[in-house]
Amino acid sequence: MDTPHPADSTAAKTALRDQVRAARKRRPLGAAADFAVSVADVATGWDVIRRAATVTAYVSVGSEPGTGHLLDALVASGKRVLLPVVLPGLDLDWAEYAGRDSLGPAVRGLLEPTGPRLGREAIGQADVVLVPGLAVSAAGDRLGQGGGCYDRALPRITPGTPVAVVLYDDEVGLAVPTDPHDRPVDFALTSSGVVAMRESPDIR
Repeated sequence: MDTPHPADSTAAKTALRDQVRAARKRRPLGAAADFAVSVADVATGWDVIRRAATVTAYVSVGSEPGTGHLLDALVASGKRVLLPVVLPGLDLDWAEYAGRDSLGPAVRGLLEPTGPRLGREAIGQADVVLVPGLAVSAAGDRLGQGGGCYDRALPRITPGTPVAVVLYDDEVGLAVPTDPHDRPVDFALTSSGVVAMRESPDIR
């Protein structure tokens, strides 16, 4: 089998990103709001998260699947929640989530925690890692936003730590182009449930 040329992969990823972003912008506001509530219920009912002490997550912005309710539900259930802080080189530092008042504006229109930074290695403290994305294949290949932040950060997790991408249901199981540096995920977290990727053990 021929190895895809990097330029071909880049073009294919750009096309799929454009497709998914356009679909997200067309999604009715009511459906997006319903997702945010439902995915919080799914997450806090997932055994993997129920057993976790520390969870890394992120603050959704724009048309991304909403995580606001999810973050508050995790804190309400007694979890320590770490959120990313984007560094100048597009690597990730981490800080604790202490409620919506603890967030401030950051680069690229993002919202980030304003509390003390814990260092890039803090992701290794997580029992579960929740990541953003635009799509995921049945094999766990995740399509990110293109900055490579999580490709830099995920090698620092403790081996065996479950990684789940938060997506709308119709963004799961798509054909996602890949490059050698791409890091696969173990699960997709949607408003309908948790979907195991690849040969991940069914630990739902």
